[in-house]
Amino acid sequence: MSTEPLRQRSDWDPNAKREMELPPSPEALPISVVDTHCHLDIEDGDLYLTPAQALERATSVGVDRIVQVGVDVESSRWGVELAAKTDRILATVAIHPNEAPRIFAEQGQAALDSALAEIAELAKHPRVRAIGETGLDFFRTEADLLAVQEESFRAHIQIAKDNDKALIIHDRDAHDDVVRVLQSEGAPKKVVFHCFSGDESLARIAAENGWYCSFSGTVTFKNSHNLRSALTVLPPELILIETDAPFLTPTPYRGRPNASYLIPITARFMADVRGMELASLCKYLSDNAESVFGNFSNV
Repeated sequence: MSTEPLRQRSDWDPNAKREMELPPSPEALPISVVDTHCHLDIEDGDLYLTPAQALERATSVGVDRIVQVGVDVESSRWGVELAAKTDRILATVAIHPNEAPRIFAEQGQAALDSALAEIAELAKHPRVRAIGETGLDFFRTEADLLAVQEESFRAHIQIAKDNDKALIIHDRDAHDDVVRVLQSEGAPKKVVFHCFSGDESLARIAAENGWYCSFSGTVTFKNSHNLRSALTVLPPELILIETDAPFLTPTPYRGRPNASYLIPITARFMADVRGMELASLCKYLSDNAESVFGNFSNV
């Protein structure tokens, strides 16, 4: 199993006043669930957990499967290699919505086409179960490059449909346009809004279309009233859970490093918001993840 991180998280500052200590392990869940979105290849200072360490610690609290998410060609290859070596990790492959415009701006259309062609080839691997994260990000990408971002998004949708695999959406400040592209292009059979950032209105649109919404530690943040409202209107069979580790650590450890073993904090919070028994929610979360990504067994 790969042990070396590919990169350091972009917002990590060794001089910042940040408590660089892994939070303690929470109480274990009654039924094991899947961390459906994780970046095991990104280092968080000197506290990097190798994939084996991350799995071991997560399994001890009832998070026994992880989906490793690709954001460029290098991380996508890394994830495929990792998933091929263990039956508890699956991979996704993609060029991130912020990465596609960067490639275009720095290297040109031919380089972006080449990167997308490699993603299409990696998508054929049996341990790759989704295409993503892809989508639209109007927060970081400059206006004159948004057309490139949308072109990349549409290409990923086609790759997902060509390979009959799920599509993992990155949607930042772009809800209406993400829905527009999905509807105009024709969405794949299974779509996941990763780190759901919309409101009740977007949640209802997702429910009407049978799209999954995955909640991260952001749902626990004090001012995330929109996320909690969205969570309450979704049918339980369309809800997923994730970390987006090493980012988005749930309250009360916000600002500290995140990892899959902290999923129980978010799961308990979600159960409380929905007024559900924790075991019932966990059963849905586990079943829903396998509905999207399939069986984790190395077949």
